Amino acid sequence: MMELPNCVRRAAASHRYPLLFATVSGAHLYGFPSPDSDYDLRGVHVLPVEAVVGLDTFDETIELSTVEEGTELDLVTHDVRKFFRLLLKKNGYVLEQLYSPLIVQSGSGHQELMSIARSCLTRQHSHHYLGFAASQWKLFLRDQRVKPLLYVYRVLLTGIHLMRSAEIEANLVKLNEHFELPYIPDLIARKHAGPEKQALTDVDTLAHEAEYTRLCSVLDEAFEKSPLPDLPTARPALNDLLTRLRLGRS
Repeated sequence: MMELPNCVRRAAASHRYPLLFATVSGAHLYGFPSPDSDYDLRGVHVLPVEAVVGLDTFDETIELSTVEEGTELDLVTHDVRKFFRLLLKKNGYVLEQLYSPLIVQSGSGHQELMSIARSCLTRQHSHHYLGFAASQWKLFLRDQRVKPLLYVYRVLLTGIHLMRSAEIEANLVKLNEHFELPYIPDLIARKHAGPEKQALTDVDTLAHEAEYTRLCSVLDEAFEKSPLPDLPTARPALNDLLTRLRLGRS
């Protein structure tokens, strides 16, 4: 387990609302942080009843960017209702945050949610990963940076793995244990060694374009053959958990 800076744990502990969970996402979760990568702290908070029953709602999303002890920290948390609604959509981000093994804060509610959210996994999540890969490929073509290129491979392999195994795995190093793509270790080593915004000066763009196209086809094929359902079935269980959390009964 990665040793997390104290400021990451302090940020979670000092949140203004109770947290259902807090985890680390971003490059540290994906397995390719640069020396100057910030820590992306993501989580779910529970608003009090008075914040959600009136005419106006507030603090559904809380964002904070800060630098402590030389560490840049980006914190984003959603209220449970907003997060649960995102889970019911084909949103891979929230699933990766929920199942991140880099846990900062957890509890019984987090464990229950992870169990329920397995019924949120659908074949339709492939579209999320195809769309994200396409946006990152455009960024790579524009800037020739190693970061978006790694994101292209990370999200496509995550999507393929999800379609085939019904499991969320966001770490590119672990994913490549299954896929064994020979160029991945070198790209990760470059990202580990250099600054966050480093460019690739000797990249074979045509070769990577061929791989990008191939992996998109592999993901399309995995979608067609996936054992996952087309729609989530977790809504009743999420509604029950939400009610208990809001009333302090979970």
